[in-house]
Amino acid sequence: MSAEALLGPAEVRELAAALGVRPSKQRGQNFVIDANTVRRIVRAAGVGESDTVLEVGPGLGSLTLALLAGADRVVAIEIDDTLAGALPATVAARLPARADRFALVHADALRVTELPGPPPDALVANLPYNVAVPVLLHLLAAFPSLRRGLVMVQSEVADRLTAPPGSRVYGVPSVKAAWYADARRAGAIGRTVFWPAPNVDSGLVAFTRREPPATTADRAEVFAVVDAAFAQRRKTLRAALAGWAGSPAAAEAACRAADVPPTARGEQLTVADFARLAEHRPPRP
Repeated sequence: MSAEALLGPAEVRELAAALGVRPSKQRGQNFVIDANTVRRIVRAAGVGESDTVLEVGPGLGSLTLALLAGADRVVAIEIDDTLAGALPATVAARLPARADRFALVHADALRVTELPGPPPDALVANLPYNVAVPVLLHLLAAFPSLRRGLVMVQSEVADRLTAPPGSRVYGVPSVKAAWYADARRAGAIGRTVFWPAPNVDSGLVAFTRREPPATTADRAEVFAVVDAAFAQRRKTLRAALAGWAGSPAAAEAACRAADVPPTARGEQLTVADFARLAEHRPPRP
């Protein structure tokens, strides 16, 4: 697409000034001001002309414009009143030939369960850093049509989302993301491409949807075990799952029935291990 259609540092600041917008730390707003970065994200995400792309937190539209130039359709979810009100006009002004392929949902992404138009194929977003993990997990649950995606998150969060079992940072986000998809690090993003520049580094996480482990337990039951196992990270499963199972002895029995060592810790288990544990939770009174 032409460079003129994208937003650079001057255009971002001009738009913000015209709208009276100051980036909100409470909402994790850091606007991308580098056109090369949004081009890179679109390329890495593999966005094609047949894709319906879901974007969260579009802000002033830096990434939105780049996505819309390559995708068939873009649906953006924005919670901020001022930004939501202004984005359609920005799209119409800078990409008039594609404006009819853009839809905006003015809502909290954590509460969205329906979208206008065809189901989205891909999630590509600079996720608000303060809610990145819950937003990602909610959207993967709410929209099974999302087969792949690329999200920009805080570098530390990217490490957690993509960590394998046994890693020092493997935890709840790692396991819950693995329920839905295979995730991998897809690059790093410098601080200077944002306005305002954040105090942390950023990273790209690419994911590809896959089927969850074969299990008779449902997702909520599996996630309950995961939460319990990591609530007391340094304890063995026999101790950490005592509350979940009803007692340490019951937790040990569940572990043995699931072929999981009761002396292991949560960070050593795969999502399939947690699914087997969920199947063997003792009946509660």
